[in-house]
Parts: sequence; structure tokens; C-alpha cells
Amino acid sequence: MTPPIRFEDLPPLARAAVPAHSTPYSPDLLLWEESLPGGCHWSGVLRRGTTLRLTDLEGRANVSALFYNFEEKSERYNMPDTLKAQHTAFLTAGCALYSDMGRILCSIPMDSCGWHDTVCGALPQDAMDAKYGVARYQAHRNAMHRAGLEGLAIEAAKWGLSRRDLVAPVNFFSKAVADGEGRLSFDGAHRRPGQLVDLRCEMNVLVLLSAAPHPLDPSPDWAPGEVRLSAWRSGTAGADDPCRLRCDENGRGFINTERFFL
Repeated sequence: MTPPIRFEDLPPLARAAVPAHSTPYSPDLLLWEESLPGGCHWSGVLRRGTTLRLTDLEGRANVSALFYNFEEKSERYNMPDTLKAQHTAFLTAGCALYSDMGRILCSIPMDSCGWHDTVCGALPQDAMDAKYGVARYQAHRNAMHRAGLEGLAIEAAKWGLSRRDLVAPVNFFSKAVADGEGRLSFDGAHRRPGQLVDLRCEMNVLVLLSAAPHPLDPSPDWAPGEVRLSAWRSGTAGADDPCRLRCDENGRGFINTERFFL
């Protein structure tokens, strides 16, 4: 097993961006760790009180992510409620990810990136083929091009879900900003090697991930970056947790979540 990335292992810029209230996890609590190659996809169930850390190893990662209540998969991440409840257009440390039932699926206690895109969606197959060229498995094997939306659909099918169950994902490690006319553009200088984000599961969560390029990434070359996944027992948000205290809406969301498990 690859040794987990500790706080002191991070590059100086990444260490400086970690919120002061956050503390590194103990390797003794590590449950598992694995690599998600660029362009590939992954899914799994993370139990309440488990944290999943995503680490951008090369500074070229984009991770499109969806979240579902594992006990009742019709309850899933809701982008509009997540943004309006917290008066934000992007996610970072202190934010929570809401379900469409007003509960908190995950929260973000630690983030060295500072901005994760919520509005641009995942790259569909036709757009990927037009941008990067067609590279199927039959000819290219593991170097094939995998579209972000297709990767999420494949992972969803493993759990009895279909394309109709896919909603707007979070794009971790990617920043898209709007100009005065509302046109979105990709901030290519935003990503750096070693950036990380922690997703603390406040429910039993089915997680779908795709490491395909962001839809607005201007690079003409297919070169999605590798991501390290690390999971450990962390516990859930306490009474004084910054994610709970960010706003009154988050406080109510955590109460709704805790009542679900009474």
C-alpha cells in the first residue's frame, strides 16, 4: 500500500491553504487507499463517519463526483439546494453537500484547493470525441479516451441506477468563472500538484467518481491527471464544526441528517 499523504508531505502552497481548524488524520485510522488513473472512473460506498480524501498528484486532475443515500438511492446530491442554502456558487472548506431531502450527504472539513466547480457538468461522449479524437479500447486498451458522463453512467449502472439518475456533478479541483456577460471560462492556473479535498460522509453514501477532463478545459491534448483516494474513520461533524456553523441552513441540515439515524 502506498503511504498516505500527511500534512507535512504537502507542497508549501498546499499547506498554507489548509484551514487552521483542520487537523491531519492519523495513519492508524486509514481504511484503504488506491489510485484513480486519469480518465478512469470509480464507485463505492462510504459509511457515515468515514472521510474520503482526493489528492491531485500531478496538478492536472478533474474529478466529477455524484453522491447518493445508499439506503435510498432516489435521494441524491442536489446542486441548487447546496448552493442556495450556503449562498455560494462553488464548494470549498466549510461547505456541505445537500441531498434533495434537505440532509447533508457529505461535508468538507479540509480543502487546500479553494474552489471546486459546481455548474459545468461532465464531459459527454460526443464532445470528448470531437475535442480529443476517438480512442476506443479495442485499439488503445488502457489509453482509451473515457468521457466523464459515460464514466459516471457506467458506475451508476453497477448499483442499479441509470442515466436518468445522473444529476449535475461536482467537479473537484476545477475552477470555472463567469465574465460580465455570464460566459464561463476555465481557470487553468488554479490546479497544482498535491492539492487535496476531504469529503466527510455524514450519511452512508454511494459515491461515483470520474477522472475525465473538465468540459471547459482548453487543453487540446488528452492528459487527465491521476488522483489518490484515501479513506479513514473520522467521525461526523461535531457541535462546533465549521461546516455546521457556516450558516443557519447548515445547522438545520445537520439536524435533519442526525434525526435520520436516530
